[in-house]
Amino acid sequence: MDIEKEINDYINPLYEDNHIIVAVKPPNILVQGDITGDISFFDNIKDYIKIKYNKKGNVFLGLVHRLDRPVSGIMVFAKTSKAASRLSEAIRDRKFEKTYYAVVNGILLDKEAKLENYLIKKTNKLGNIAQVVFENTKNAKIAKLKYNVLKEDIIKNLSLLKIELETGRFHQIRVQLSNIGHAIYGDRKYGSYIKYDRDDVPLALFAKSLKFPHPTKKDEEIYVEAELPNTNPWNIFL
Repeated sequence: MDIEKEINDYINPLYEDNHIIVAVKPPNILVQGDITGDISFFDNIKDYIKIKYNKKGNVFLGLVHRLDRPVSGIMVFAKTSKAASRLSEAIRDRKFEKTYYAVVNGILLDKEAKLENYLIKKTNKLGNIAQVVFENTKNAKIAKLKYNVLKEDIIKNLSLLKIELETGRFHQIRVQLSNIGHAIYGDRKYGSYIKYDRDDVPLALFAKSLKFPHPTKKDEEIYVEAELPNTNPWNIFL
């Protein structure tokens, strides 16, 4: 396959202009390179820009937010320094609205709820994890989210949730759902009880939509929504 077509098909931007590019990160891909040396989505986006626009030399790309390696879904990158600065400012000012979907173990008693917990980040044999703690715990930070149950499969004992974040803490969605006894499907780190046939079953957490102010067009908002993956366990609910 032609390399240009291959990377265009892989990135397949949901939105792109001179200042920003929005695309869907696959599961189990690093957002940005680390000590593992594994290829990152950031590198993929840079390659896409370089090939598509025949850019010579280094390509500027601004990373303004992240997704955990096992999480898939929508990400926005800045193609100019001005856009990077303004997008970062919008995130600090809580002007980014993110919606996630998750498949969780079990059937939830409360079909709609707001979760508020205090979290700390720590390291154990599983690596970096978040832990729910008491409010007065040193370095604890408040984490808030709202969820709605969209669909249920009683036979498979799974539920599809829509999640809206009010805060952006480390592993927040994963630990807060686990804390109420409904770990995300595929989340071995936070206690998913399902026995999987394979070791590569991806975490069923997907950044489905994103709304944010355009960094250079005054009073213009960008809203982007992605289709859920047509793979297990998402296809149970499609």
